[in-house]
Amino acid sequence: MHTEPLPDDEPPRSPPPPPPRGRGFDPSALFVVLEGLRRAAPRELQGQLTDLIREFLLTLRSLIDWYLERLDQSRREPEVENIPID
Repeated sequence: MHTEPLPDDEPPRSPPPPPPRGRGFDPSALFVVLEGLRRAAPRELQGQLTDLIREFLLTLRSLIDWYLERLDQSRREPEVENIPID
């Protein structure tokens, strides 16, 4: 790879801008994988795997509920105590 030096009168190039932010986490790929695992499991294990996926989703829902409650709480003022200075 051959790069030519920049002429003295040309200012150095700035780095490229960062990539645009995505829309966030998309759980659809996770659900496709979980469904594929459930279908690929032997018939004897499909019920247990379905129960495991159900427990995972319930746990995920609980975490989301907890996080939303935390966001909804108003910010409390920190408790301060007046200490007399002698």
